[in-house]
Amino acid sequence: MTGYTTVIGLEVHVQLGTESKLFSPAPVAALGAPNTRVHHVDIGLPGVLPRPNLRAIELATRAALAIGGEIQLYSEFARKHYFYPDLPKGYQISQFDLPLALGGSVPIGTNRTCRIHRLHVEEDAGKLTHSAIGTLVDLNRAGVALAEIVSEPDIRDPREAHTFLRHLREVIRFAGVSDCDMELGSMRCDANISLMPVGSDTFGTKVELKNLNSIKMVQRALEYEERRQTAMLAGGGKVISETRGWHDEIGESRSMRSKENAPDYRYLPDPDLPPLVVDEAFIAAQRAQIGELPQQRRDRYQEAYGLSGQDVTALAQDRKVGDYFETAVAAGADAKAACNWLIEDLLPALRTRHLDLDTSPITPSALAELLALLADKTLTQKTSRLVFEHLLSSVVSPKQAIADLGLGRIADPAELQPLVNEAIAEKPEAARAVAEGKDRAIDALKGLVMRKTRGRADPEVLDSLLRTTIAGNS
Repeated sequence: MTGYTTVIGLEVHVQLGTESKLFSPAPVAALGAPNTRVHHVDIGLPGVLPRPNLRAIELATRAALAIGGEIQLYSEFARKHYFYPDLPKGYQISQFDLPLALGGSVPIGTNRTCRIHRLHVEEDAGKLTHSAIGTLVDLNRAGVALAEIVSEPDIRDPREAHTFLRHLREVIRFAGVSDCDMELGSMRCDANISLMPVGSDTFGTKVELKNLNSIKMVQRALEYEERRQTAMLAGGGKVISETRGWHDEIGESRSMRSKENAPDYRYLPDPDLPPLVVDEAFIAAQRAQIGELPQQRRDRYQEAYGLSGQDVTALAQDRKVGDYFETAVAAGADAKAACNWLIEDLLPALRTRHLDLDTSPITPSALAELLALLADKTLTQKTSRLVFEHLLSSVVSPKQAIADLGLGRIADPAELQPLVNEAIAEKPEAARAVAEGKDRAIDALKGLVMRKTRGRADPEVLDSLLRTTIAGNS
């Protein structure tokens, strides 16, 4: 903004993809009736002891490695004390001065990266719902395993914040750490923003933004807060250190509480949990599980298959998408055709049916077979779409789908000639126009034959027959 430099830092909570909670065997699921997934460890009953979930530590380690963080061989769990009904114990188990990982970076634009300050593991709180009858407490999320990723204040524009979150989500998903679904709460973000005069190296007063439920919402909220703080400073006012909630329906933030009265969390090492100690072998094993990351895959696809930047970006958006593509190509599919059908046809069709690639009725080998039938002209573009739709609803092979639907390309001139004669007889004006050199008129005749054959007529054979017949009649 004019006269000021924007300074933004992000705190991102990623739900780790475990089946049970961080310190209890209670199951983790996106949805469910309130207070049906709660264990006595989650509510801190007397005499219970937390037990760390190894899977959560593995996934958090992968997340840190995927963003270039340095795993600390020794870290500690701490108690963060605060008193709200969503944490019945009266404290949250988190990590304080000795986190699991330090450092790393995330791209935020051309030749720009945002440094990562730290990644630590902690348990989630429950959910409070305020209603006319009082505050309702749902403890299903209490104790769910989270990795909190804290950036350095390197972001200088709300658009860079959007880019940061998009790249972070992509990498975390690719590493198999989390689905990062912000709508379901498996990825949440708080943003800190301040302004300082251009040329200054002293940060201004920081404001924290909450209630940010999508990546685009983060950008909108930061843009609003940037304008609000600029106007306040330009008018001679002072920015107050506070937490503000974003209200997307009205497009503005509103004060929630002052930072001046922020609680003292009284961190202390959790006496019920020993230090978290990992070794180089454990780190190497998690690094091996990550495998190829998105940018590496994009580079390989461009080199190996000659695909465009847009194509490889679409294919590397999710590991499963790329894996499906590679399996189809290995089964004989042309790389460009497989990419187009996967991105433009199969994925949208699966979303409409609330399916994903794991549950897709069209396997990679079936897609490869369909494309081969299209390439050898057994199918036309139109009939290939009919077969594709049939495959989505019936567990059959493409060849069986052709038989079920009574399809198959008609390329025999003797079979097409009567239909060509009928089309010319039904549309004599179009035939005369073609004879007079008005080439586009032939499309009406082709369309008529295609409708009669349900798209099965070979386009090249049909075109030749129409021109030959019209020339012979002239």
